[in-house]
This record gives sequence, structure tokens and C-alpha cells, in this order.
Amino acid sequence: MLVGVGASRVRDLFDQAKRNTPCIIFIDEIDAVGRHRGAGLGGSHDEREQTLNQILTEMDGFDTNTNVIILAATNRPDILDPALLRPGRFDRRVVLDRPDVNGRAAILKVHSSGKPLGKSVDLEILAKQTAGFSGADLANLVNEAAILAARREKKVIEMQEFEESIDRVIAGPERKSLRISPKEKEITAYHEAGHALVAKMLPNADPPRKISIIARGMALGYTKSLREDRYMWSHSQFNDELATVLGGRAAEELIFNEVTTGAQDDIKRATEWARKMVTDFGMSDKLGPRTFGDRQELVFLGREISEQKDYGDKIANAIDEEIDKIIQKAHRVARKILTQNKPKLIHIAEQLIAKETIEGDELEALFNEPVPPPSSKATTEPAPAPATVETKPRTKPRARKAPAIPPLLPEQSPATPD
Repeated sequence: MLVGVGASRVRDLFDQAKRNTPCIIFIDEIDAVGRHRGAGLGGSHDEREQTLNQILTEMDGFDTNTNVIILAATNRPDILDPALLRPGRFDRRVVLDRPDVNGRAAILKVHSSGKPLGKSVDLEILAKQTAGFSGADLANLVNEAAILAARREKKVIEMQEFEESIDRVIAGPERKSLRISPKEKEITAYHEAGHALVAKMLPNADPPRKISIIARGMALGYTKSLREDRYMWSHSQFNDELATVLGGRAAEELIFNEVTTGAQDDIKRATEWARKMVTDFGMSDKLGPRTFGDRQELVFLGREISEQKDYGDKIANAIDEEIDKIIQKAHRVARKILTQNKPKLIHIAEQLIAKETIEGDELEALFNEPVPPPSSKATTEPAPAPATVETKPRTKPRARKAPAIPPLLPEQSPATPD
């Protein structure tokens, strides 16, 4: 490595810009050289810091007639050196966040222009299903949908291709070669049906849009919801989302009386959310509105490496108790909903096993339709009323009344033969 090459190139860059004024200099990913000084391994003699020092020298702000405008972009403004951000160097900060639902619809319209779209395509619905997508993700979504339509020898791109392309962007392509045993397929169906049913029943949870037991990536199945753009979360929303996340495990417990490793990621997410509710968002009734722990980041790497414990062991035990309390409460809510709607859960899982994927209006109709009884004849046959039997006298004057025969339960009543 030639020491000082970066600083030399910075000097040449600004010399050329001054000779060609007015001029605009754009530095992409400025965090590569603009990280906080003193965080490297080589101290002030680090090549990266020499480059940064040269940039700071060129941007001293004393010259008022240079007519050179400097623009820079980064995804990590939190690790930039404070000297870069002072007035006179970079005066304006423009935040480009991920697009909202209107922005996503407009981006989808731009990328889909010139492509043959079917009449069933609704960009507004697609925008609602892609919360958190960036512009590059949306462009990839449209391209994937076009590729799927070409593979299926279609002349237009239908809504089906867009729906599947969303799954491909989120979870990856279908793993059609993966062989799953019928038992694991059944467990996966009840797991995903549990997620969807709990989300449907809770008022503050995102409504389910699609459930599938087709393996994608590392997941054997998945449930997709219509998510809204949220910039604030309420306590009730957290509780309902936690219950939805734990609905899969609760369904396994209810139907099979045991649990599997399929809920590993669900439990991890629930624990992270519950911990943030207690330690970051002040949503614990016992501990009140305060934060716990000061997380330290190594600026040179941009990763969290430790957490400074600013509380005692008594508070640490209380934090653990509150996290456990929140998770157990959400689990009880999910278990109660599924227990009260067990026939509906079984019906959804059976339909999912038969069709493997249920989405859109078909899923909504499945939630709203009445559940067929498991045995129509057994359940519709009226139970016999308690009877009193008297026998004619033989050797004794009169027989005693026979004990009343209790009515048979519906599931115990024999079906009438045809």
C-alpha cells in the first residue's frame, strides 16, 4: 500500500473542480472515509484518516468564491466524524427514507410502465403488501413478475405473478425439490393457520393476506399480512402482534399437545420485541417510563459490541420478569383465541393441506364461512331424553323404577346407518 495516495487524489479532485467552476462533487458512501477519527487501529497515521483530514482541509469553508458544491451520501450518518457535519462543510441534511404507500405505488407505476399488465393488477394493493421495500426492491419485484409471466408463456403480467414475486423478494424462490413428510406438512399447516387466525381475530394486528406451506428459503411455510406504514407503535399493537407471532406455537400445542422447532424464529422475534418494550420504550407497568442499558457501538465496524449495564441486579431481575410476563400474556391470548375457534383452525388447516396456498378473497371467504361439522349425522341427531322404565310384576309385587339414562353427548351419539 502506498501511504498518502488517498489524500493526494483528494487534492487532485478539488484542484480539477476549482479549474472547472462552477462544479459539483458527489461523494458516494462517504462513511467509507468519513468515519469518526480515532476509531481505527492505526491511530492518526491510518490511511483512511489521512484521506479524511485532506477532505476536511479542502472543505475548510474560508474560500467564498470557489463555486464548488459538494454532495455526499451515506447509509450511516451516525458514525460520521462531527467535523464533517459542522456548518460550512455540509450545511444541509436531506433524509431519504424508505417510500411510504403512496411512494411505493408511484415507483411501481414507473417500473411497470411499458410492460403489459393484466386487468387484475392493482398497484395500490401491491403497495400495501410491500411495506418496508426500497426502490430497488420494487424494481426487482416488477422484473421478477415479468420473468414469471414469460416462463408461463403469458402475454400479460397478472396479479398472480406480482403476488408470487413479492414472496420471492421476501423469502426467496420456492424449494420445489424439498421433500417434506406428511406429518411435518400437517404441523406446518396448523402452525401457519394459527398465525393467520390469531391475526384475523385481534383488532390491532395486521390482517392476513396469504398463507402458504410451500417451502421458501429456510422456512417451511409463511403467513403474509397487509402491513401499514407505521412510524409509531402503541402498547396494544405490540401486544396483538406478539400474540400473532406466538399463534403458530399455540396451535401446535393445542392440536398435537407438543411443540416443535418450527417456532424458533417466532420466539426470537417475540423476545426481542418484549425486551424493547421494557428497556427502550418504557411500556412496563412495573418499571415505568425509563430506559435501561447504554449500548456501545464500535464506530470502525458500525456494529453493537456491548451494553453498558446502568442498573443493578434487582432491576435486571425485574426486567426479566416483565419480559416473561409480556410473552406469557401474549401466549395466553393466542391460546385462548385458538381454543375458542378450534373448529375454524382445523378447517383452515385442512384446506391449507389440500391447496398448499390460500390468499386474497379466498382466504377472506374461508375466515367468514361457517365451519362444517365433523359428522353431520352425529351432531344433528337429537339426544334421547331421560326415560323411566317400569316392568310388569312377576314374583315380586312391582319392579323399581329404572335409573334415568343420561343423554349421549353429540360426539358419542351413534350415527344412523343409511
